[in-house]
Amino acid sequence: MTPTLPLDRPWLSHYEAGVPHDFTPSDRTLPQVLERAASQFPDRVALEFLGAKTTYRQLLQDALRFASALQSLGVRPGERVAIMLPNCPQFVVAFYGTLLAGAVAVNTSPLYTPNELQHQLRDSSSETLVMLDAFFPRYQEIAGNVSVKRVIVTGIQDALPFPKNILYPIKARKDGTWVNVKAGGTVHGYKALLGRQAPRPQPVALRSQDLALLQYTGGTTGVPKGAMLTHRNLIANSEQSRAWMSDLKEGQEITLAAIPFFHVYGMTVAMNLSVLIGATIVLVPNPRDIPMVLAQIQASGATLFPGVPTLYNAINNHPDTPRFKLTSIRACISGSAPLMAETARRFREITGGANLVEGYGLTETSPVTHVNPIFGEQHEGSIGLPLPGVDALVMNNQEQPVAPGEIGELWVAGPQVMLGYWQKPEETAKTMREAYGRTWLLTGDMAVMDEDGYFRIVDRKKELIIAGGFNIYPREVEEVLMKHPAVLEAAAVGVPDTYRGESVHAVVVLKPGQQATEADVIAHCRTELSAYKVPRSVEFRSELPKTAVGKILRRQLASEACEARTV
Repeated sequence: MTPTLPLDRPWLSHYEAGVPHDFTPSDRTLPQVLERAASQFPDRVALEFLGAKTTYRQLLQDALRFASALQSLGVRPGERVAIMLPNCPQFVVAFYGTLLAGAVAVNTSPLYTPNELQHQLRDSSSETLVMLDAFFPRYQEIAGNVSVKRVIVTGIQDALPFPKNILYPIKARKDGTWVNVKAGGTVHGYKALLGRQAPRPQPVALRSQDLALLQYTGGTTGVPKGAMLTHRNLIANSEQSRAWMSDLKEGQEITLAAIPFFHVYGMTVAMNLSVLIGATIVLVPNPRDIPMVLAQIQASGATLFPGVPTLYNAINNHPDTPRFKLTSIRACISGSAPLMAETARRFREITGGANLVEGYGLTETSPVTHVNPIFGEQHEGSIGLPLPGVDALVMNNQEQPVAPGEIGELWVAGPQVMLGYWQKPEETAKTMREAYGRTWLLTGDMAVMDEDGYFRIVDRKKELIIAGGFNIYPREVEEVLMKHPAVLEAAAVGVPDTYRGESVHAVVVLKPGQQATEADVIAHCRTELSAYKVPRSVEFRSELPKTAVGKILRRQLASEACEARTV
């Protein structure tokens, strides 16, 4: 007899009307999802990129040509194809084309240094690399140290309409950013390669349980590991997200895709979910270009805007924001990092009520597991409720469930949980458990569930600050720091303290034109925090170090603060 879950899923009673309580993912593969969209919405614009428009019919044809190209180059089912591109049409084509050829996609950050790129190419044993021409010099530095047999190079100009495709290289040369990559030998030009192919690759028998993607963890907790995500994992999470946003209209939505596709959150919520519902995807290659983001929202009439807190915060505080109309946005799910209450409040205000809600997920869960109701009851500071099909437990150090209101490590189970880490069985064993008839992922995040089934992340296990025997969760301190009228961004980290063991160190970025002193910030914190939680020191910076998707690197800040104290 299968052991029962040690709680009665209190979150189900707080689901919005229309959100199913039971969930079983479909048995489709990702290429089948694209084929369905092309069949149902052949003439709808699938991709919009700097004036260029690609219909779903054209997107499928291009993906089929890319699959044919890979096969012509000798790529076989199961081989890994690394994709190192920003948000552009070529990314979508390469991703779905790789899967149509039966190969496995390996998302590769365009921000990688040569050493980071070398590690990922070696670890994944990728023999094919698809990349932007501007990144090619980084590959050249490590080409002799990896097993790559073929490189497919594309440029932004390959996706632009006339005359932008002619003007872009001229501008890039003037700006000093142009990289001229000559095809030949193992290097192939994307546009010419696809132009030689018919959209008829050799059929490959794909199953939903087949490996589709190696998605590397951000490395904020050590050496990046490749999470093995299947077609079923990725489709399940797209379908769960679709079920959560029950008012989505197929063939009518417009998604502003500023969050990078090479990050699993962008891939699932901005790309795969959009294809699932036949939405138009407005591609933004550089999310740091806030004026471009604002202009694209206004011009496209975007209805969905998935993002990260740093992006919403940047929009809230950009001087150009008042000039743009952002009222078309209906729903925004914020992921990848904690969403501060002040950020959400301000964003709703400037957009005329866009529903910006916090969600939660991990690379290992494809990634979304929890979201606040889009239109229903939202708990400030909460990551919300488990998605349909997700179970969640809060566990103590003895791996036993704790009562509502008590803090423990968050465990999650569901159809979107990875197979494990690529070629790392020991790491997999540390992270996954069999219990209560399910496979659980141990998130490493400290959480608490209330009586209604809403969960709140108090912080990473490894980022907990212990001062004088008291546990201090950085997010609690950061929420207070963000309430200071002069503060744009903030992070709280622990630094060694000979008396307390550790003390809180705040790293702060001020809003443009604003001023504050260390004494000001500390005094502000004293009004809302217990004495042991108040920062003992404050450091001011022009910016905070972040991952490619915008997550603040607390461990790096802590390390740098410690080094500064020993100099």
